Amino acid sequence: MDPSNSGTLAVAGAKIYFEVRGEGPLLLLIGGGNSDAAVYKRLAAILASDHRVVTYDPRGNSRSVLDGPPVDQRVEEHADDAYRLIQHLVGADEPVYVFGSCSGGLIALELTIRHPGRIRLTVAHEPPVLSILPDAGRHLALLDDVCQTYLREGMAPALVKLQALHGGRPAPALPEVHDNTDFFLTRFVRPFTRFVPDLTALGEVAHKVVWAGGHASRGDLVHRPVLVLAERFGRELELFPGGHVGYARYPADFAERLVEVLATAPGAVDCPQGTTGGGT
Repeated sequence: MDPSNSGTLAVAGAKIYFEVRGEGPLLLLIGGGNSDAAVYKRLAAILASDHRVVTYDPRGNSRSVLDGPPVDQRVEEHADDAYRLIQHLVGADEPVYVFGSCSGGLIALELTIRHPGRIRLTVAHEPPVLSILPDAGRHLALLDDVCQTYLREGMAPALVKLQALHGGRPAPALPEVHDNTDFFLTRFVRPFTRFVPDLTALGEVAHKVVWAGGHASRGDLVHRPVLVLAERFGRELELFPGGHVGYARYPADFAERLVEVLATAPGAVDCPQGTTGGGT
């Protein structure tokens, strides 16, 4: 399903490109890392059978151009972009569903902390809050080395070292409108992987958060932080099809699981209980 609507929204320091599909309760999908709206295209097309699905390019990626030269990215600024997008697309009294994966999960959590009244339910899929791990120093040093390797030796050696996040396997190739890897390695990796949400504030909105991870990524470093967070807030971890990017590889199965999880939201009687159509 092609977008029924697309456009750009001017925010502080950038213009955010977005796409809208379908009708129904609004569901905002937030991509991670160097991804743009294309990474959710197949998932969004399936979910659009009973949701109004919004996807977008995070600032600095692909069609969401910055107003000035690239700078180190801040989770707080990305969360404000997501909030501005919600404000632009839905009425002030309508709470929305949010799904964020990887760094998109960090953005979704910060959005929920800052604007809980706008959120019906947030699904945080493997947010890389590495600093809460007992061996965080080792992992943050690894990511520093990845970024330094890129500047010193180029992309290929850096991406080989980045495989440590994914159990020693290459990061899956994902659809994207433009290659955003340079921006990701120079302006994104360090600040995002060092970000820790306000855990006290997160506890106050924990009833609005579902902690999620991939079946196939359970042994990977990228999966470990969400286990710690789920335990901290006394919640069960919800497993989804595939690994860290199961939404791209198994969109139909992933959509079915996501709709099932969204039905647990407070007031979810208004949420459709299933999706139609689709394919992997």
